[in-house]
Amino acid sequence: MANFDLVILGGGSGGYACALRAAQLGLQVVLIEKDKLGGTCLHRGCIPTKALLHAGEIADNTRHAAEFGVKADFHAIDMAGVNSYKDGVISKLHKGLQGLVKSRNITYVEGAGKLVAKDTVEVNGQRYTGKNVVLATGSYAKSLPGLEIDGKQIMTSDHAMHLDYVPKSVIVLGGGVIGCEFASVWKSFGAEVTIIEALPHLIALEDESSSKQLERAFRKRGINFELGTRFKSATKSATGVTVTLEDGKNFNADVLLVAVGRGPTSANLGYEAQGIKMDRGYVLVDDKCRTNIPGIWAVGDLIPTLQLAHVGFAEGILVAEEIAGLKPRAINYDGVPRVTYSEPEVASVGLTTAAAKAKGHDVVELNYDLAGNGKAQILKTAGSIKLVAAKNGPVLGIHMVGARVGELLAEAQLIFNWQAEAFDVAPLIHAHPTLSEAMGEAHLALAGKPLHAHG
Repeated sequence: MANFDLVILGGGSGGYACALRAAQLGLQVVLIEKDKLGGTCLHRGCIPTKALLHAGEIADNTRHAAEFGVKADFHAIDMAGVNSYKDGVISKLHKGLQGLVKSRNITYVEGAGKLVAKDTVEVNGQRYTGKNVVLATGSYAKSLPGLEIDGKQIMTSDHAMHLDYVPKSVIVLGGGVIGCEFASVWKSFGAEVTIIEALPHLIALEDESSSKQLERAFRKRGINFELGTRFKSATKSATGVTVTLEDGKNFNADVLLVAVGRGPTSANLGYEAQGIKMDRGYVLVDDKCRTNIPGIWAVGDLIPTLQLAHVGFAEGILVAEEIAGLKPRAINYDGVPRVTYSEPEVASVGLTTAAAKAKGHDVVELNYDLAGNGKAQILKTAGSIKLVAAKNGPVLGIHMVGARVGELLAEAQLIFNWQAEAFDVAPLIHAHPTLSEAMGEAHLALAGKPLHAHG
């Protein structure tokens, strides 16, 4: 039996960040991972999807090259080439991460671990005991009752990531982040796409104004969607899949992507047996990621916080620093930046209008149309920046739609997290011509001195 300061079960964003920071602080760490270091984000999520989206962006740019005075012809998507590019990005990042873990003298163990005592994880017949145990086993792609996932005609994002062809037609079940990103990819690749979403809007967790703008943009791109009606059943045939909704409508396509969210990977890992409090498979924690069992912590998609790689990363660092006695500040989850990397992108930080009002704020809103931004015109993108602020108070939320607006979140999260007011941001000089100017213009307008804004 080997003894450590930290035994970390799971090598995804939360687990490896915790391991790297703890080792940096002089703690003895063992990191256990059953699959590949980097977890879902690196191998099946954030990185490969963004590579596919970038390939789609290049395809669309080629189709529209003549609009910019460039003569180019689009012939076809070479999925072997796309996958080679995608896998190359993953491989390079994976090797770099492996090198980092090795350089920090972290004991890395490959294998499926299980919590067998309050301070012990067993893997490959070997037991590893620690003063602290960090659970970081991540999440899996969920399905719905009655749906048989075969990975060919009915698939999750895990399968869609490795397709070696472009389907002629696709039904995407779920209009959240994953569903909208894959819909965007496949439309760019040339497929006919229909999104089925039971809620009234796409990306329903975002501000309603952002959802409506994305819906308009998707209509313009020819992406179809059916909102507000629940899924009933799916049947397969030799020629494809038929999806039936509760209102009786039928939709047909070559393949069905099930993108109804992700669930926590916690079953049969020994958590309940050690008395850890759970809810619907999630491990419950306090604001410092401590479970109800002293010495056991949990981070990432395993706990009921935002299922984002950068959230798990931050939680891993938080736990390492708390164990080391640094007393870090608890995470303000309202201040986490969020992006849907479709075309156009949707990005936000802070509260929606509805959430701000629900918290009792007297809300002031400001919408700045990107039509007034020079770089947006150069890029031929449409969209806006919406500010939600307290009357005579700080900015409570920033909500953006448009090409590349995810890159504006760095400034947006500083504005929100440092509780800036419009007149704090208005005097700041933004480089011209950049999309970031729109952030400055929006705050100028909110501060009562609009320049490139009408009305």
